[in-house]
Amino acid sequence: MSAAGIGRHMAGECLPRHRHARGYIALVLGGGYEEAGDQGRLNARAGMTIVHGDWTAHSDRFGASGAQVLNLPVVAAALPAAGYISDPDTAARLAERDPVAAATYVCDNFRSGVERRDDWPDLLAGALAVDPDLTLGHWAEAMGFDRASVSRGFARAYGVTPKRFRLEARTRRALAALPSWRGSLAEFAADQGFADQAHLARSVVAMTGMAPVRFRAKSVQAAAPPRG
Repeated sequence: MSAAGIGRHMAGECLPRHRHARGYIALVLGGGYEEAGDQGRLNARAGMTIVHGDWTAHSDRFGASGAQVLNLPVVAAALPAAGYISDPDTAARLAERDPVAAATYVCDNFRSGVERRDDWPDLLAGALAVDPDLTLGHWAEAMGFDRASVSRGFARAYGVTPKRFRLEARTRRALAALPSWRGSLAEFAADQGFADQAHLARSVVAMTGMAPVRFRAKSVQAAAPPRG
C-alpha cells in the first residue's frame, strides 16, 4: 500500500523551489498558499487538487492561515492538472485506510478549472511549458519587454530563470519520450531540441541523477509485466 501524509504548514511559511522525482496528488484540506511551478502560479484553497507529474518542481508561499495539505500517490491515467473536489473530507477519511483508494476517489470526483495568476511571468511560463523551443528574445520583443528585465522578473516569480525553466520543460518532455525511443541517443537529442547528445546527458543527469541510458533501462524495466 502506498503511503499518504498530511503536511501542516505555518502562516507565512515559504518553501523554496524544490523537485519531486515521483508524481503525487496534493489536496488542500484547509488554509491556502500560492504554488509557483511547472503548471504556472496557482492560488490553492481548500478543496483544490493539484496533480503533479514526475520530476516537476515548484515553490510554495503559505498565507496568513497556513495550510493543511493531503499528499496522495498518483494513480494510473492521472495527468498533471489542477482543479477541485467537492468533498475533501471523504478523501481524507479514505486516506487513513487506503491512500490509493483516496487517490482514486479524488480522480473520479475531480473538476478542472482553478484560479491562476495571469501576469506576464505566468504567460511566459505557460508559453515555455507548451513550447520548450520558444526563444526568449523573440517572446520579449513581441511583448515589448526588455529581455534582461524579463529574466529578472521571471526569476523573482518562479525562483528560476526562464532559460532554466525552458530547459527543464524540454528535459521532462525528453524523459517521457526516452523509454520508447529506438534510435541512437544522438538522434534522440536532436529530435528533442538539445544542442547535442552531451547537452541531453547533462540535462538528464541534473534532473534525475542518472545518465540517459540508465534512465531508459530503469524505465523499461519498471514498465515490464512481472514474470509468472
